[in-house]
Amino acid sequence: MKGSGLAFTLLSAMFYLLCTPSTGLKTLHLGSCVITSNLQEIQSGFSEIRDSVQARDGNIDIRILRRMGSLQDTKPADRCCLLRHLLRLYLDRVFKNYQTPDHHTLRKISSLANSFLAIKKDLRLC
Repeated sequence: MKGSGLAFTLLSAMFYLLCTPSTGLKTLHLGSCVITSNLQEIQSGFSEIRDSVQARDGNIDIRILRRMGSLQDTKPADRCCLLRHLLRLYLDRVFKNYQTPDHHTLRKISSLANSFLAIKKDLRLC
């Protein structure tokens, strides 16, 4: 799917910005929002499918983020809204439109989508 590399780059940047390696449930404070999720499970699932998805993406010349630090300037109060919009992008566009014959990848995407839905319901409206 064209642009899937871009979407995965955005998600990678968000995980870099918000997450640190941990085990089990992790509580994140994003401005006025607080979410609790198993970030290790999300990172693991994401890492498993990232390489195979990016390998099939022919649109390799698009870059939205030149360096990971570009999201670190996001104000803490805006992080909740940014994450909500990013999750909505994945749930409404990326996961719904991605097609592959690989059932393992589809299961991982389904698992990520379920995790994203659980996180999204904890985020306030922007």
